[in-house]
Amino acid sequence: MESLLSTLDRDVAALRAAWQGAMPPASGATDGATQAEIAEMSDAGLVRVTDALARVRRDAEALLARVAAEVSKRSSTERGEVSLARAHGFHNPVRLIAASTGASRSDAAKLIAVGTATAERQTFGGERMPSRHPRVAAALESTRIGIDAASAITSMLDRVRWRADPAAADTAEAGLVELATRVPLDLLMRGIRQAEARLDRDGIEPREEQLRSERSLTMREDAAGMVHLHARLDPETAAPIKTAVEALVRDALRRREPAASGRGAVPGEGPVIDDQRSIPQIQADALAAIARHSLGCEQTLAPLAKATVVVRLDHDALIDGLGAAHIDGIEQPISATTARRMSADAELIPMVLGGEGLPLDLGRSARLFSRPQRLALAERDGGCASCGQNIAYVDAHHIRWWERDAGPTDLANGVMLCSFCHHRIHREGWDIRASRTEVWFIPPPHVDPEQIPRLGGRARFALPARRPAA
Repeated sequence: MESLLSTLDRDVAALRAAWQGAMPPASGATDGATQAEIAEMSDAGLVRVTDALARVRRDAEALLARVAAEVSKRSSTERGEVSLARAHGFHNPVRLIAASTGASRSDAAKLIAVGTATAERQTFGGERMPSRHPRVAAALESTRIGIDAASAITSMLDRVRWRADPAAADTAEAGLVELATRVPLDLLMRGIRQAEARLDRDGIEPREEQLRSERSLTMREDAAGMVHLHARLDPETAAPIKTAVEALVRDALRRREPAASGRGAVPGEGPVIDDQRSIPQIQADALAAIARHSLGCEQTLAPLAKATVVVRLDHDALIDGLGAAHIDGIEQPISATTARRMSADAELIPMVLGGEGLPLDLGRSARLFSRPQRLALAERDGGCASCGQNIAYVDAHHIRWWERDAGPTDLANGVMLCSFCHHRIHREGWDIRASRTEVWFIPPPHVDPEQIPRLGGRARFALPARRPAA
């Protein structure tokens, strides 16, 4: 395998070539005037430079992680005053790395942790052994993933290493590395939480209890008279609050749409005053409305009458109380025990997978997807099937239009999309194919000449069930 230093040299050369290729033939920028050169780059050239810079950054971070791990090794407390960090005037290796990089101590600690977790090991007899996480190490060294992704994966695997089946952990590592090459960090974290719940079923309740013990709400008034609310809530506590606030936000956003009163709305039938509030402002107003309602109103706020917490769990988990469940809109899994308790304590809809289903195919008899259908689509897609947007901000859409294409209102012709992805897919000419369990996006020729289907929905985060072949 090519060394990290050689990879860095190669990618720096590629960056220089991309930089030169992005400049117009007769550039007027003064030599060394970086910003002036960037301003003259073509759009395509600027994107190529961005990609090349990202590769160089990943190369440097992977190499820095290796070096940081060695610095930490030579700064062990066993060496006392002759440890590397102390010899250079630092209390520990984290402070030394932070001073060298100009980064925070947490970033320095992350570099050391990743470098240590992915470095080759050595026995007492001097024999070299692979790293604890060889798949992450290989992906990091080939710059297929970055430090943040490597840190998130290895941290989770280290947390469960003594309780997880080794074969299952290896399968999860391979699946998460592959996922990290395709999605941004926030979506990778969703997959990591799912993997941890699967690998460490007995650890869900202790983690859940830890989160619950750390819940808090603080209130203070600043000098300007603004009241600051800061809440840290465990999933069970947050679920009804988040559901209620998002219901009122959705209602406000729908009422501000030009065609809120139906297709072909007559001018003047909408709101007298346009709603110019930002999303954070609408959320603040929603929280205040809920509080006012609880203090004296005897009628349910209209949008809240249809808002229900949805908890999803396997049928076996419902019966034996083991395993994980998930609350719509919250990525942190909860234990099956908590899901069963919530079912008894609150008005919610349990989406039990593997049990008896509802009749969900309506054909051409109805234009709009029913509530059971939307629940089933949400289970399959997990939010926006394209970008992963939170389930609270997506809607069910026909793949083949109900009116134009005579598309039926059933699961194979439905997909959950956020507004941005919905408009983009129609504007750019993407095709969608779906079944009851999967949804695929086929790019138009100008995006991908080969039109290779791209897996969407919740299936993107499903890890392999069997250990991959070595």
